[in-house]
Amino acid sequence: MGLDLGSRPASQPWLTPGQYWPGLTAATAQLETPVAALHLDALRHNTRSLLGRAGGTPIRVATKSIRVRGVIEALLTLPGFQGVLAYTLAEALWLAETVTDVVVGYPTADRSAIRRLGTSPHLAATVTLMIDSVAQLDEIDAVLPPAGRAPIRVCLELDAAWDAPVLGHLGVWRSPVHTPADARSLAAAVVARPGFSLVGLMAYEAQVAGIGDRPAGKPVQGRVNRWVRRRSVAEIADRRSAAVAAVREIVALEFVNGGGTGSLETTRADASVTDIAAGSGFFGGHLFDHYASFRPAPAAAVALSIVRKPSPATGTLLGGGWVASGVPGRDRLPRLVWPEGLRLMPREMAGEVQTPLTGPGAAGLSVGDRVWLRHAKSGELSEHVNEFALVDNGRVVDILPTYRGEGKAFL
Repeated sequence: MGLDLGSRPASQPWLTPGQYWPGLTAATAQLETPVAALHLDALRHNTRSLLGRAGGTPIRVATKSIRVRGVIEALLTLPGFQGVLAYTLAEALWLAETVTDVVVGYPTADRSAIRRLGTSPHLAATVTLMIDSVAQLDEIDAVLPPAGRAPIRVCLELDAAWDAPVLGHLGVWRSPVHTPADARSLAAAVVARPGFSLVGLMAYEAQVAGIGDRPAGKPVQGRVNRWVRRRSVAEIADRRSAAVAAVREIVALEFVNGGGTGSLETTRADASVTDIAAGSGFFGGHLFDHYASFRPAPAAAVALSIVRKPSPATGTLLGGGWVASGVPGRDRLPRLVWPEGLRLMPREMAGEVQTPLTGPGAAGLSVGDRVWLRHAKSGELSEHVNEFALVDNGRVVDILPTYRGEGKAFL
């Protein structure tokens, strides 16, 4: 079937858990666990929500949080989506078979993939590499000297973290290019170097895009997060604009990328940004339940089977320990969503092979029953299953392979 993500959702059953999760159970009853389901109306809702929040600024699809080629390609057919942000060069070369604008979000040292890129005029014209130092240019030249390859498109990454008073470095440790002067200096080095074409600049404000401002049960943390967002949004807008202007004194840029699922509204307000990355907001990982400005639908989830009853008041799932990246903690674990009244065992939590459950709902579990879980960021779910069952109008309408289901494991 053609994957239709452009239509308006017929209803919003996820707002009524007692309807939504049993409906997914019934729709997928003939499939063996673990069964990953993708509710198409919920995915359509999230797609429309992201486009509305972007306010006309094109969205670049961040593939790390999806890892399902059929979904990525379906999104790119819709107005408002433009290109992808891949996470490895090998993945980017694979996607470039069908996608015409691929930016690799992280630098690469994959020599065989660099060789493929440099020896294919088509790939070299389609894929853009991320850099933040001259050393990465040296690495590419060591694989293929400029005279022996097609010109390599590169994007300069500006560090978007905020050096806050007292709290220090807030954000992710990525690029050493922090100031507009740093960006201009590196841009000049790229432009002066044969075999490279500087076409873009990226600045990902993780401390805004990836940190919820309404964390459940943590009012003090929420106030701190909202303060960080306000101060950081203003700081990166000024610094990014200045860096873009400095680089454009040297070279004309095709694109300036910023933001993420949690910062679409603030990133779109920066006039220097030409496209915004988003990924987790499509599947609706539970980390994104804690923002004041939006709430994604739980489009992707997985059902696991109860295989043991260690005691009458407990039950044990087969599998479940599919943990998201970031600082280890409970918020990175999958969340039990149905049946209600279930909790992870505090001394065991979610395990690779088994996940024991307690709580008032555990006594009613029997061997063979199914439990639904949502994952924190969504990419970790796709990495552990071979396929998604696409559920529409209460039935499975198709099966769509993940990267893993297509035999691809890039990282």
